[in-house]
Amino acid sequence: MAQAPKLNRNPLIRYALLAIGWLSVALGVIGIFLPVLPTTPFLLLAAACFMRSSERFYLWLTSHPHLGPWIRDYLDGEGIPLKGKIYAISLMWLSIGFSCYLVPLFWARTFMLTSAVLVTLYILRQKTRASL
Repeated sequence: MAQAPKLNRNPLIRYALLAIGWLSVALGVIGIFLPVLPTTPFLLLAAACFMRSSERFYLWLTSHPHLGPWIRDYLDGEGIPLKGKIYAISLMWLSIGFSCYLVPLFWARTFMLTSAVLVTLYILRQKTRASL
């Protein structure tokens, strides 16, 4: 399996990470049924938050029969399915494009486009799996 949890000792940070983790799990589960919400990034964020806040929730999430495979394959270095890459990049660029249309500030558009380019490059550099 992947790395062992590295718990944060600050209780305020741990509770914030737990809250973000559970919100990410909720959004990830909704994303399974809602095509405009990506599942994998939210579940990976939840796993990262739980890894630093709760070993119990981290183990629960990574060993969950339905949610675990979304995370384990990525953490074990098996990569991201091609369909997931296309889906994530397409939706990201669609939402960034729409946001750039709505936001007239040059600096905000520059930040959004730079972020989109960097995330796209990161996703493309990840190993590609045949299917989920």
